[in-house]
Amino acid sequence: MHQDERLHPDCLRYLAGYSEKVLDQVRELVAQGRLGEVLSRRYPAAHVIRTDRALYDFTLGLKNQYLRSSSPLGKVLYDTRITAERQALGLHSYQGLVQGARIRTRNEIRIASLFKSAPLEFLRMIVVHELAHLKEREHNKAFYQLCEHMEPDYYQLEFDVRLYLTLLEQGETLYGPAGPETTPASG
Repeated sequence: MHQDERLHPDCLRYLAGYSEKVLDQVRELVAQGRLGEVLSRRYPAAHVIRTDRALYDFTLGLKNQYLRSSSPLGKVLYDTRITAERQALGLHSYQGLVQGARIRTRNEIRIASLFKSAPLEFLRMIVVHELAHLKEREHNKAFYQLCEHMEPDYYQLEFDVRLYLTLLEQGETLYGPAGPETTPASG
């Protein structure tokens, strides 16, 4: 990719809302081809949670640690249909189940499959975000306080995930060649 293509105004779309100073620093890293180097120094290895079962166990562990009394999880899985281009990295849904005179809620969490080969910290941040929806449906102050309670570095990780998505959009990866599961568009 040529340097002028990397600096296309849309190349920083995942960072909309950040200050111009921050955007300039990211533009410089992209132009120099150093964004991946900076991220890989901070996050030297990908996690090993590759299967839906392992993802369920990981998510359940976090839920049991922080949200023991919340509704149970029905399903947790990687989903290839969730893409960053649709502005989603994970989804949480509720399904009402009627059992006699009672209605029970079944919670389902889906994580974009591009996180199968991401740093553990990024996966944890996405899972924490979706788990927070068990208690708070809206993205309000209480929601983000809960995210920070479960993951104290939540805001830094959210920013770094945005950098990671920018890197993937440049056709680069942190841990090897880009495959169909590591690009934001196919995610």
